[in-house]
Amino acid sequence: MGMQKKEKTVSKAIITAQVEDSTNWETGFRSHTGLFSKYTATAVQFVATDDNEVAILWEISNLETFLAQLDAPETAEAMAQDGVNHDSVKVYILDKEINL
Repeated sequence: MGMQKKEKTVSKAIITAQVEDSTNWETGFRSHTGLFSKYTATAVQFVATDDNEVAILWEISNLETFLAQLDAPETAEAMAQDGVNHDSVKVYILDKEINL
C-alpha cells in the first residue's frame, strides 16, 4: 500500500483596524516578525491607507493557536506600541471560497 500525503491545511484571516498613523504603524508592524511566528503565520500581506486604515491578510497553519495569540498580552502590547485603536479591530476568518 502506498502512503497518501496528508494535505496541509492553511487557514486565512483578515484583520482590519484604525491606527494613529499608518506610516508609523507599518514600521512597527514589520518589526514584529518574531511574534508572528507564534501566530503560526506562513504568509502576511497588508495595506495601510493614507486614512490610517489597515487590513492584513494572514495565512496560518493553526487557527486555534492564531486566535489564542491574538488575545495574548504580547500582542496587545505590540498593538499599543504601533498605535492601533483596539476598539476598531475586526477579525474575519475566511471560511468560504469559489474555485475558478
